[in-house]
Amino acid sequence: METPYHIPVLLSESVDGLALKPGGIYVDATFGGGGHSRAILAQLKGGRLYAFDQDEEALKNLPEDKRLQFVHGNFRFLSNFMRYYGEEQVDGILADLGVSSHHFDQAGRGFSFRFDVDLDMRMNQRATLRAADILADYSKEELCRVFSVYGEFRQAARMAGAIVKAREEQAVRTAGQLSDLLRPLLSRQAEKKDLARVFQALRIELNQEVGALEDLLTQSLDILKPGGRLVVISYHSLEDRLVKNFMRTGNLEGEVKKDFYGNNLSPFILINNKVLVPSPEEQELNPRSRSARLRIAEKR
Repeated sequence: METPYHIPVLLSESVDGLALKPGGIYVDATFGGGGHSRAILAQLKGGRLYAFDQDEEALKNLPEDKRLQFVHGNFRFLSNFMRYYGEEQVDGILADLGVSSHHFDQAGRGFSFRFDVDLDMRMNQRATLRAADILADYSKEELCRVFSVYGEFRQAARMAGAIVKAREEQAVRTAGQLSDLLRPLLSRQAEKKDLARVFQALRIELNQEVGALEDLLTQSLDILKPGGRLVVISYHSLEDRLVKNFMRTGNLEGEVKKDFYGNNLSPFILINNKVLVPSPEEQELNPRSRSARLRIAEKR
């Protein structure tokens, strides 16, 4: 039985959050396996959907639909591409910040510690920098930042030191090498979870995922029409905090700005004050959905 490319997370909740208009213009910033895009297209009558993905493998999942324009690029360039296609503003933007199951299950991409392969982790296969290059070239301080900020490890300095010491004798280039090197520093009770966090931290750094998200959020202010919806599914506490701050205040710092009368000047109205998470049933069917967090806001 063939493994599905990706099981879309919070599918109905996120698509419903767009409050789709049959003739509207929408952006799926993370096409992947195309699950969210297909659900959007099913509700459009006319309209237009722009689907972004920097991974060329996503091209295999494109449905034949004249209303769909695939954009082979990073969503951080949303404004540039919308200008290129002559779209001043859109009715909704959806972004699922998770990595497709396909990437974890395909050994050659080097996203998972389950396969002893070269550490690649490039979302954009046209890029030259690989995760192994980070381990080879970053200073101890830079590696410590990666594991501390993106992996949230208290022992980040020790982890960075172990890598720097090991590479003096042999380059750390495979998933097996990295796992064996760091395993003594990780919790025995949560070894697999901790290794997943190690690999996640490297992936976020390599693909500049936080910077790309910041660019997407700030550009959404100009790209969305009044009444347009911003729908974001995140999987990392840092990403979720950025999304939460931005939707509440309209800026990445989370600085609340008020008028003379004390009214919040945020350009957004929160649709869900409380973050939405997958149901127990969805988490059981798709364990990779467990860390998903969905936030929805509407532009004033």
